[in-house]
Amino acid sequence: MAATSAAARMTTTSLTPPSTPRLRMEPTGARRTLLDGAWWPRSTDPVAELPGLVLAIDKLRGPVTRLVLAAAGWDSHPRRLGLAGRVLRLGYFSSQPVSLLTAICGNDRIDLLVVPPNTAEGTADAAMVLAAATTNLVHAQHILLAVSTPTTRPIDGTAEDAWEAEGGRTGPTPTRAM
Repeated sequence: MAATSAAARMTTTSLTPPSTPRLRMEPTGARRTLLDGAWWPRSTDPVAELPGLVLAIDKLRGPVTRLVLAAAGWDSHPRRLGLAGRVLRLGYFSSQPVSLLTAICGNDRIDLLVVPPNTAEGTADAAMVLAAATTNLVHAQHILLAVSTPTTRPIDGTAEDAWEAEGGRTGPTPTRAM
């Protein structure tokens, strides 16, 4: 049996009060959704960001007992987080997409899109709305691209002008006089 390091057994506690998370959850608690919602942290410091998120999920879906996070998405990787009189276990995995956080609440699993902290407000809001929709069919790692890709043609005509310059035509086809 391998010896457990002291750092792995150490419980980390935030020195500041939990912040109010920017969280949007699917309102019905439906189990047939791709994602249960989205979270937009203000930083990549798990000790500062996770307590507020966990307390918010506790109120909505029951006590969180474990979080599964992407190893690449955070500045540090504490394994145990003390909050609200309990110790929460954190797992960091390289196989977990950076854009996905999984919270375990008893026998329930909650999958949240994690919007990067430096995302523009409009893009972050659109991503959070899509992730929390019961009709969402876009996986977490593709949501930011889906909401930032333009879905309409430009109205200034530049695409058509470029096409005309390359030999294409938008107008009627000229007829040759014989």
